[in-house]
Amino acid sequence: MKGIIFTEFLEMVEDRFGYEVVDGIIEASGDPEDGAYTAVNTYDHQQLVKLVVALHQRSGIPLRDLLITYGRHLFGQLAGTYPSFLEGVEDPFDLLLNIETLIHTEVRKLYPEANPPKFNGKRIDDDSLELTYESHRSMADVAEGLMYGCADHYGYQFEIEQLSLSEDGSIVQFKVKKIRT
Repeated sequence: MKGIIFTEFLEMVEDRFGYEVVDGIIEASGDPEDGAYTAVNTYDHQQLVKLVVALHQRSGIPLRDLLITYGRHLFGQLAGTYPSFLEGVEDPFDLLLNIETLIHTEVRKLYPEANPPKFNGKRIDDDSLELTYESHRSMADVAEGLMYGCADHYGYQFEIEQLSLSEDGSIVQFKVKKIRT
């Protein structure tokens, strides 16, 4: 997993909980990097899981809520860092249905060793779509948070329903509906 995922997580924790909490979860997770991640290096995703679990244990916030909050935060940060990925995209569904071509193709150009999750989807009607997530990392809650962040970016609200299609959470179907406000 690319280091930017780790650096943004620790930044979010510091912004919301303070540096002492960041230091505490780094220590509690037995972080071999001691929190010194670089955005371009690659790290074991299990270490991110350990950091999130440590934050859950320290804060009492449910894991799912932490992961969704992180995904939402991450979308905003990535959109600011890589605005060219979103150029010409006017609708959040257009982005979600074309993640592979608009974003993951570019990610692989920047980081050839990257292994982002796979997304396949179809539009049901103007206000709803189905999107299937597939990743050995089983981080569908982060993906859901990224979708909420996408909605925020485009000025929408989403209602999202998650259905696991595999026991280990590596394949998940999302039903996403735009809520008009």
